[in-house]
Amino acid sequence: MAELHNSCHPAFNSVRDLLQQKIADGGEAGASLCINIDGKNVVDLWGGYADVSSSKPWEKDTITGIWSSTKILTILAAHILVDRGLLDVNEPVAKYWPEFAANGKEDVKVSHILSHTSGVVAFDGGITIEEMQDEQKAAQRLAEQAPWFTPGSQSAYQYTNYGLLVGTIVHRITGKSLAQFISEEITTPLGADFQLGVSEKDEARTADTIPFPPDAIPSAEGLDPTTSILLRSLIGSLMDASTPNKPIFRKSQNGAMGGFSNARALASVGSIVALDGTVNDRQYLTSHTIDEMLKEQIRSADPNIMANSRFALGLSLPATDGVLPYIPEEDGICFWGGFGGSAVVMDRRRRMTISYIMNKMEFRVVGNSRFDIYFPEIYKAFEKYNKI
Repeated sequence: MAELHNSCHPAFNSVRDLLQQKIADGGEAGASLCINIDGKNVVDLWGGYADVSSSKPWEKDTITGIWSSTKILTILAAHILVDRGLLDVNEPVAKYWPEFAANGKEDVKVSHILSHTSGVVAFDGGITIEEMQDEQKAAQRLAEQAPWFTPGSQSAYQYTNYGLLVGTIVHRITGKSLAQFISEEITTPLGADFQLGVSEKDEARTADTIPFPPDAIPSAEGLDPTTSILLRSLIGSLMDASTPNKPIFRKSQNGAMGGFSNARALASVGSIVALDGTVNDRQYLTSHTIDEMLKEQIRSADPNIMANSRFALGLSLPATDGVLPYIPEEDGICFWGGFGGSAVVMDRRRRMTISYIMNKMEFRVVGNSRFDIYFPEIYKAFEKYNKI
């Protein structure tokens, strides 16, 4: 029988019980859930199975593919450069990456890239894992193509090229790869168990991704591959749900969707935002930089999210008509997550980060039906915790 291991403040026992129920009834395969308040993990849960056959337990140090929850670290990397005065989001991307000005992109700003309004939504034509691994050639392809719409005019979520776009800017400024910069400036100082790709020594503790059934994928019938942003994006992105299980992908360092981690680590990362930039006496960002980072850039229908979007400079802001509509539409709350289910919510007013990582996917861009149940209970439990 699947077990749930836990360290849980009594105020959050109801949350623990929900996760235990979902693991027991098979709704979850394996999962981890962590809630950090004021720099302390008041909830740290993990359990279930790390494989499809339900024979390998999900352990305390299990990691798994987190898809676009990876973007949270890529976003923070960019804003660390902003904080240091090395990157200006209001400048054209071409200031840092001159080749990017080609084919009508001379006015695309860094802010457009960060907020998914650049028009450089995906690769023209298809892209393979092998082609994406050659970052120099892949970046050249993006630099040469034309935007799909007027930059800044709408949101179209950049599924799997976001890490290459932001990562190239980071590399041009610092001379370091995105993976190296994230490791040196974020995860190593935090002691956060996160990596782009999977090192050979960590393969044994990496959980399988369990894809959603093929019949969960909506039909593309009626979509024109020459005009539909959604269809063009799916063709020009790495969207096969089994991608994180592929050895070749685990050897790559995709800053859009190639992270492997667990909830405990991402709660630590998210605390950079929730705790106004300072974690364990180390300042990663100033409060002012976070204020600017969380200013709304666009609120519009987004064909790739298949809902309305409300993007700040990278992270999403809550919207009652958007994805995860139950997140309170309050100042100081932001979030993002990954294809199939993972989610990280950062709440500055409550100084709380909620991180949920799992391996059983649903066809959702962010979050899943289980997180839909956990999240409201977490906020109810927080009120109890706050009164103790």
